[in-house]
Amino acid sequence: MTDKKLSTDSYKGVRDFYPEDMAIQRYIFQTWAKAAESFGFERYDASILEPSDLYKAKGAENEEMVNEQTYTFIDRGDREVTLRPEMTPTVARMVAGARHDLTFPLRWYSIPNLFRYERPQRGRLREHWQLNCDLYGADDVTADIEIVALAHQTLIDFGATADLFEVLINNRQEMAALYAAIGITDPEIVATITRLTDRKKKISAEEYRSGLIEILSDESLADNVIKIIEDGSGTNQLLEGLQSLGITNARIDRTIARGFDYYTGMIFELVDLHPDNNRSMLGGGRYDNLTSMFSGDAISGVGFGMGDVTMRDFLETHHLIPEYIRTTAPHVMVIPMEAEQNLYAEQVAMHIRKAGHKVAADIGTKKIGKKIGSASEKSCKFVVVIGEQEVQSGILTMKNLFTSEERTGSLGELMNFLDVE
Repeated sequence: MTDKKLSTDSYKGVRDFYPEDMAIQRYIFQTWAKAAESFGFERYDASILEPSDLYKAKGAENEEMVNEQTYTFIDRGDREVTLRPEMTPTVARMVAGARHDLTFPLRWYSIPNLFRYERPQRGRLREHWQLNCDLYGADDVTADIEIVALAHQTLIDFGATADLFEVLINNRQEMAALYAAIGITDPEIVATITRLTDRKKKISAEEYRSGLIEILSDESLADNVIKIIEDGSGTNQLLEGLQSLGITNARIDRTIARGFDYYTGMIFELVDLHPDNNRSMLGGGRYDNLTSMFSGDAISGVGFGMGDVTMRDFLETHHLIPEYIRTTAPHVMVIPMEAEQNLYAEQVAMHIRKAGHKVAADIGTKKIGKKIGSASEKSCKFVVVIGEQEVQSGILTMKNLFTSEERTGSLGELMNFLDVE
């Protein structure tokens, strides 16, 4: 043993969830689940541990992520494993493995715990949870429309209005065709340009242009790429389809690139328009070849991921967290005056609890006045004080702390005084 005391700080880049934080987290998860299920999506899950090859298999960009940004280690069986940094490869593995037993189109969602070793900053930590929604086995543009509509509806279900955010859309195939039209056809060069463009809004225009020149070794060609990227004109079936569903805050943005190489078609992001939080909140797109890593069958897929850190930032920026969510106290607090009444207080609490109320007994050692004050501070609505007389007679007094109204009677008579809101 040592006299040195352990730190009370959590590991860098992760969070402790005290009751109020946990209440908000549960609210986020419940709203996510409700939105996904309203679109007919079914919930699934998997282990946080995956073989590292799952992330290395898609090329150098992904291998770099495994080597530099993930928690990867050798287990006791001499296997290299990784704490999952994203969910899409996992669901692709699951779908490929059960493809002969599944009915398509397949609508699945999950709220996985994810890990990535990177510098903690606003909206990005080393551990987070994420809503993942994926639609497999539907090639039609309607599937793309549905996924974007679900992402949009998720924010609406939190009370957001369409003027608070916008949907930015691009398409990997269209970008490849635009590059080919100016003579850029090498897939590796296109992929490198895409990764640079994914960082365009985080670097200066000069840095972006010089990066293109370095990739292309041609200033004129670099300037033509910039013209393509900056051209946000035009409409397509996806925009028209969203508008037909009443989604009017969507537009084409050629800077939307999405960093992962597995995207094959439509890609999109939802962006907060508030100046204090002007950032992407979620992203996704179409990936039609991911399952081919596991079998000869390529099952088309489209989906998105929405992190809980950026979700909470959005809700707090726009004051969208209802106050009742922050109230974690029980509805009723039963307060014994002395330790001798503790057990009776627990019995009273159990009786009220069986009627469907959230109840606790304050069996601490504070004086009665401080116990009542503590219940009030926690926003408990009702208190029942138990003394020797109450134990003997069975006649109790229940007080509504919000209105100061009191009722006296047997426990059965007092149940009508309770109203769960």
